Order: sequence, then C-alpha cells, then structure tokens
Amino acid sequence: MWREWRWLVVTLNAVAALSPVVKIGAIFTEEARGGSAELAFKYAVYRINKERSLLPESTLVYDIQYTTARDTFRTYKKACTQIKSGAIAIFSSAGPLLGSTLTAMCRSLHAPHLTVSPHFDDALNSTDSFTINLNPSRTLMDQAFTDLTSFLNWTRMGIIYEDYGFGELNIVRLARDGRDMYAVRCETRDYRRALAQLKAQGIKHIIVDTDPKHLRMLSRAILQLQMNNEEYHYIFTSFDMELFDLEDFFYNRVNMSGWRLVDRNSDKVKDALQVMEKFHPIGASILSGGHIKTEPALLYDAVQVLALALASTKDVHSSNVSCESETHISHGKILLENINKVQAHGLTGPISFTNGIRTTFHLQLMRLSGGEDGGVILAGTWAPDQGLEVTDPAAYRRNPPPNVTLTVVTVEEKPYVMVKEGWNLQGNARFEGFCIDLLARVAARAGFHYTLRLVPDNMYGAWDPETGQWNGIVKELMDRNADIAVASMTINYAREAVIDFTKPFMNLGIGILFKVPSSQPTRLFSFLNPLAIEIWLYVLAAYVLVSFTLFVMARFSPYEWSSSTHVCGHETKLLTNQFSVCNSFWFITGTFLRQGSGLNPKATSTRIVGGIWWFFTLIILSSYTANLAAFLTVERTVLPIQSAADLAAQNSVQYGTLNGGSTMTFFRDSNIDIYQKMWQHMSSASPPALVSSYEEGVRRVLAGNYAFLMESTMLDHRVQRDCNLTQIGGLLDSKGYGIATWKGSPWRDKISLAILELQEKGVIQILYDKWWKNTGDVCNRDGKDSKANPLGVQNIGGVFVTLLCGLVLAIVVAILEFCWNTKKNASQGRQSLCSEMGQELRTAMRGGSSRTVLRPGCSRCSPGTHVPPAPSRYEVGLVLLLDIRLKKKSDGRGEHGGAEGAAVVVARGAARRLRARHAGAAPRARAHPRFCRHSKKNDVVRSKRTQREKTCADNCVEEAIRFYTYIIHIHTYIKIK
Repeated sequence: MWREWRWLVVTLNAVAALSPVVKIGAIFTEEARGGSAELAFKYAVYRINKERSLLPESTLVYDIQYTTARDTFRTYKKACTQIKSGAIAIFSSAGPLLGSTLTAMCRSLHAPHLTVSPHFDDALNSTDSFTINLNPSRTLMDQAFTDLTSFLNWTRMGIIYEDYGFGELNIVRLARDGRDMYAVRCETRDYRRALAQLKAQGIKHIIVDTDPKHLRMLSRAILQLQMNNEEYHYIFTSFDMELFDLEDFFYNRVNMSGWRLVDRNSDKVKDALQVMEKFHPIGASILSGGHIKTEPALLYDAVQVLALALASTKDVHSSNVSCESETHISHGKILLENINKVQAHGLTGPISFTNGIRTTFHLQLMRLSGGEDGGVILAGTWAPDQGLEVTDPAAYRRNPPPNVTLTVVTVEEKPYVMVKEGWNLQGNARFEGFCIDLLARVAARAGFHYTLRLVPDNMYGAWDPETGQWNGIVKELMDRNADIAVASMTINYAREAVIDFTKPFMNLGIGILFKVPSSQPTRLFSFLNPLAIEIWLYVLAAYVLVSFTLFVMARFSPYEWSSSTHVCGHETKLLTNQFSVCNSFWFITGTFLRQGSGLNPKATSTRIVGGIWWFFTLIILSSYTANLAAFLTVERTVLPIQSAADLAAQNSVQYGTLNGGSTMTFFRDSNIDIYQKMWQHMSSASPPALVSSYEEGVRRVLAGNYAFLMESTMLDHRVQRDCNLTQIGGLLDSKGYGIATWKGSPWRDKISLAILELQEKGVIQILYDKWWKNTGDVCNRDGKDSKANPLGVQNIGGVFVTLLCGLVLAIVVAILEFCWNTKKNASQGRQSLCSEMGQELRTAMRGGSSRTVLRPGCSRCSPGTHVPPAPSRYEVGLVLLLDIRLKKKSDGRGEHGGAEGAAVVVARGAARRLRARHAGAAPRARAHPRFCRHSKKNDVVRSKRTQREKTCADNCVEEAIRFYTYIIHIHTYIKIK
C-alpha cells in the first residue's frame, strides 16, 4: 500500500536535516477515547516508524490529549502544551466548535492543523490559515448533493440535522435553484417529532445529517410514523451508509441513498485492511465487520500526508514556542506549503489540496436494494471534474406493483370529461368523454385499475402568491390524495416543478374566441367595393390623361390629317382630323367599356396610345370582374379585432380567461409587454373578466362584446358546434396536455409509454375525431372566407406604370413625326425650318378639325381666307381662241389692223366668264393660314370672306389676261411681217 503514495517534490537529501524525533500532537474528545479514530491514528504512526520508507532517519512520536466537545478553553490549553513541548503539527477530529479554536491557535503559531471534521466550512479557511481538512470540500459536497437531488427531480425536500449539522450551513446553497426547503433541528434527538413535522408538510424527500450512532433511533421513528413506503426517499450525509443496519427497510420499498468515500471493493483497500486487521491488539478494533469507517480512514491518510510533506521539507526540528509569546514555528509555513503540494492516493481515494481544502476525491453513490438479497449497492459515481454519473438510472425508477387500484382525479369539461345525464349510474360509469376513453386504454396497457372522481373545487391548479398554496388538481397530487390526474391539464413550468407529467397526448395553444358579427346591409354602390377608392381615383385620372394625350398626339401627327376637298384647281387641298376633343374622349370611353367608337387611329403615335390603353383596360376590367364575383358571392363580415394586439390596444371589447387555469398563469407570469398589459386589464376589469368555467366564458361571448382566451382544442370544439362563434387570429403559444402524477411517481414512465403507443397506432386521433367531428351536432359551415380584400395599389399598380410608359413612348413618336414632316415641307416650300415649324405649331394648337394645304406657287392669297385655285394657262388659251373665232364670224373681219382691239375685247370677255365660274365654286371651309406667303394679316372675319375670294380670282385672271395678250401681240406682229 505504501508504494502507491505519490508526491510532487521529494528531496531525499532533506531527510538528513530532520530531527531524529519528530513530535506531533492529537486532540480527541472523551467520547472518541479508545475509538476507531484514535486507534487508526496510532496505527498510522506505527506503520510509518516500522517501514521507514518515508522517514528512514526519523521517528514520529505522538502526544494525545482528550477534551469535551464544548470545552474550548481546555482544548486551547492542551494544544498550547503540545506546541510548547515541541509538536510540529496538531491532529483533530473534533466538531466545528473545537475546530475553530484549534484553527485560530495554529494560525497564530504557524503550526499545521490537520483535521477530519465533516462540518468544517471552506469559508473559514482563509489564505493565511494553517488548517488542512482531509474531508472533501464542503462547497464541492454541496454541489454533489445538488446534482443528486436534481437527478432525482427533487423540488421540495426536508433536512434533519443535529446541532451544527449539514442543513444549518447549506440550506441557502441548496435552495438557490428555487427549491422548497424545510429544515428541522433535533436538539434532543427527538426524531419522531422532526419526521412528524415533515410529514405534516407533505414532504417525502428528506436529507438526514445526524450522527450515525443515532441511526437506530431514526429508523425506529420512521417505522412508527409509517414513512417507509416507496413514496419516501432518504439521503444520508454520512459516508458510512454501507455499514448501517438497514435490514428493517429491505421489504417495504423505501428509497435510501448516500455517498461512499472509501472504496471498500478496491483490491488495494482490501489489502491494506487485511494488514491492519492482523495488527494486535488494536487492529481488529479499528475495523467494523471487516470494513473501516470513513473517519478512521481519513485520520490514517492524514498521518500519511504529513509524512509525505516531512519527507520533502528541510530543517524540521522541535522548537520551544508558547502561546503566550509572539513567536511562531519557523518551519511551519514551509511545512504547510509542502502539505498543499502533496498528491497521493490513500484509503479515501485520490488526495490533493488547494489552500488546505481537499479538492480531489472520488465519491460513490450507494442506494438501498430491497428483497431477499437486499443491501446497499453501487448506483453511480461523482467527481468534481466529472459530475454525477448514474450507472443504473432505472434503479431510481421502480416498477409499480401490478394490478393496483389508483385514485384518478379530473375536472368536468366538454368534451374531455362529462357526467352522463339521465342515467342512474355509479362509479366510473358516470363519466364519458375524450379523457375517459383515453384513460381506459392507458390503464389497460399500463396494468392498473382506477377509481375516478372530480376535484372538489373544480380547478386545474394554480399557485396563489398570497396564500403560498396550490389549489385544484395540483394540490390533490401534492398531498397524495390522488395518484394520477387525467383532464385537459396543460403542462407548464410551475406545475412541472411540483408534480410530474407524462408525455403530452395532445398539442395546443391559446386562442381567442369571439362572436361572429352580424352581416352588413347591402349598399347601393357596393359594386365599387372590388377596387379600393384610390384605384378608382387613379383610373379616372388615367382616363382624362389618356384622352388629352390622344387629342394632342392626333394634332401633332401629320398622318392623322386626311384630304377632303380640292379648291382653286390643284394648287391647294382641304385636310381634316377626326380626333377632336370630344371624339378623343369618346374613343377612350368606348374602348374602356369594350365597345366600338367608329374612330380608328392612323398614325403610329396614336395607335401606341390606343394599344396601351387597351392593355390597361384589359387588366383593370379583368381584375374588377374577378374580384366582383367574390364580393357578390361571399357574405362580408367585419371583425372589430383581428389579434391579441388589437385586444390590448382597445377598451370597447372586454376579454378574459378561466380563473385558476394555465392560460391565466401564462398571462400573469409573461414578460411580453402586450401580455402584461392584457393581464393588468383582466385582473382589474369591472365587472370581473375572469370566469369560473369555460361554459360561463362561452355564454359571455355569445352575449356580445366579450372575447374569451382559451385552449385551442376547446375553442375548436365550441366553434364547430356553434356557427355564431369564431376564432380570431392565430395561437399565442404552444403547449400540450399531459397526464399528471405526484412527484417521483413510478407510474409516470409506464403511462408515457402507453401514450406513445396510442399515438403511433393512431388511437388518439380516432378518439379526437369521435368527440370533435363525429358527434352529429357540428355546425354547417360553407368553409369560405368571410371577407374578400379589395385590390390595392400593391396588387395592380404595375398596370398604371405600363400605361405611363406607353404614353411617354407615344409622345416621343409624335414629336419625331412632327419634326420629320415639318422639315420635308420646309424644303419643298423654300422657307426656313423654324418658320415652317412655327406655322405648324400654330395650326396644331388651334384645335380645328380641318386645314388646307397650299402647294408652292400661290403668292397672293390673303391669309385667313379660302384660296381658290387659279385657272391654268391651257384653260385660258382655249377660252381665248374660242372667243377669237367667234368674233371673226360675227364681224366678218380678219385683218390685222383690228387685232389688238379684238384681243382686248376677247380677253375681257373670257375673264368675266372665268371670274364668274371660279368665284361661285369656292368652298366655305376654313383656310390654313400658312399658304398665302405675301399676307401680313391673319384676319379670318367671316364678313370679308366673299370679297377676298373675288379679289383672289380677279388677280389670277388678270395675270392670265396680261400673259395671253402679250402672246396675241406677238402673233399679230409675226403675221404682219
């Protein structure tokens, strides 16, 4: 065994510096005189001195003093005497009272103090302390107990302690996770009274921190109070549970657990104990039934730790130091540092220290196993760096006894649990519903019988902050008045902390139940509803814009002007435009209503305008027609609220939920602002917004102006059976229904397995359809939406963009057509482009439906009047020749002497006929102003039209007469010659 020790720094040459005799002191209580702890201390010194492997040149000599457990003064005196006589270290196993006295004294004298007290608090061991505790760190042990109770799912527990026990110093640490702790102190070892107090509080989980030698009295009290069944679980703080006499608990299925520090099954420990048992006369007295207790083992390891530190310390010798002087042991600090550096493996497992606190150790979890082969067996391990590892988790999930009758509680709620009416029934046959059918199938698979009853207060269970108590089903289970609860009971954090739930058999959430509003009366102009008001305004604006655009494009484009009449021969022609202002609006109106207008665009620009308007019309009318069908066939209903946010933002509609239910708890404990605001409203509303039952909530909804917050499954059941009810919005949360049991019940896992089996086989879905859809009283709904939303800009706004792009394209094409035609006319008319463009613009802006086109050649037409075509030279010549011949026949003369006079007469007669002919044939159309290039006026007064027409004809005829008179003169001259 000794060859297994290891240490960090071993300087063998330092052994030569040790004194041949090294004195150590030990303080034990009178109760421990001659006990196993004292004998283990003596045996450890004997082994070191005998084997000489650690201190070959030195011998340990001990001085043991005894004192009472509360005599601090005598303890201080005896420890001072040991230091004064040359002791380099003090050993003790006393409690916290004497331990604190020795700690203070050793700190002032720089004397190492090695203790094995289990009640030594880590906080008392400061950095300048000279105390080394072989017991595991108190903080780490607290963590070990916390991990164990968390694994066991303990949320409510009791602690029994004596004097300066476990609970007094660690209740706060264990209660940090929100657990309920009940500590009972046994000053007179009255365990019966302590257990009775815990039983009255309904506590089934108890931590026992008592002296192991008082265990027999504790066991007797447990049996007397019948707290020894499977519902109870005890955890012992002692490391010697394996050595307790627990035979009385082997056959009643009580749960008992504890930690073990000494691995008594280890081969190395067995070998060391065999050598110890052969040591006479004290070897057998150290052991108990062949096993060593934890306290003797710790003292044994403490002596070995000191020997290891001495082996690596230089110049350690006895020094005369007294408590009265201000001096201290010179080598004490060096020895303390070497002790903190020790790393060894002793009877209590791995050992190392941090500032005198043992931080390296290995615990074994032990549990009581009943039956004929009952005993304490290994269930798991715990280490500071690994945590809890349970080797057999099923050992803490005991199988429930078969064919037992369980008490089942429930709450009457349609369609989960209902009492049959009109039947003279008793027992379980009185009930029917979804949960009743589910319970029957679960019981058949889990193997139990049951007795069903209703909860007295008809509440599911909620925590009352004022009274600090639960109510309803939760209270029944906590008090063990029932074994399981089957109802529409929601699984939430608060309930899960005090009771157990199985796997959920149904998933759901919180919904809003509201009354369907009455139908709106039909309005006269309801045909406008398919499109939003802004869409109608945009369509009207588009109609006006496109009409004016078409009119302007037609004025600018030369291809929209058509020839109508020829005047003044062939020099000018009359042009008309079909797209006046009225015609433009009529064309747009006809195409919008899918009717013909008799007008057809000719120019590319106007056709673009028409085509893009047709496309716009197609989209608008198609959208309107499609949406109109929905508005005419769907009954429109307008709900005042659409979600929980709408509820919270208004005060006209009241809302509430079930008092004492999980929905109420959800709003009360929520950290979301909207839900907090809703809870404040519900809790302070007048009349009260919270109802006592779901039936009352539904009645208030049907009465109007009230919204009821309830589970979605119940809401769905109500809505399917009453067409006056509807659900608003979605679910506010997600949760599930489960079967509840008391905390730690062995039935939870078996019921969970049964639920999973029913879900996989589809049985639960069949039951849901049976009680929700196939009952025959389902409301006949058409399944259609209650409202068709109007089309907005976001739906068909793109068609307006397309329309604007088309109009812009048409404008660009019209401008190009205007510029090209103007340039062509300017080149033919031999005038500047700017002048030609100005005249064209003035003509286009006048808005007339016709115009005349003057061909190049007419230079004397008055502006603003009709320009008659001048007679051609060929026509004038024919008339003159005809008149000359007629004149010859009538006068009988053909000489040249009268030729000139005859020519004048003939020319004038021809002029009169031509003037009468052309003056009477002039059309009454409006003239184009640009074709009389010599005019400086633009007067188009109707009263002067006739005179201007005559003047134009006269000018043209006189010009022809002069021309042909000149020709006759030449003809006569040639004839004379």
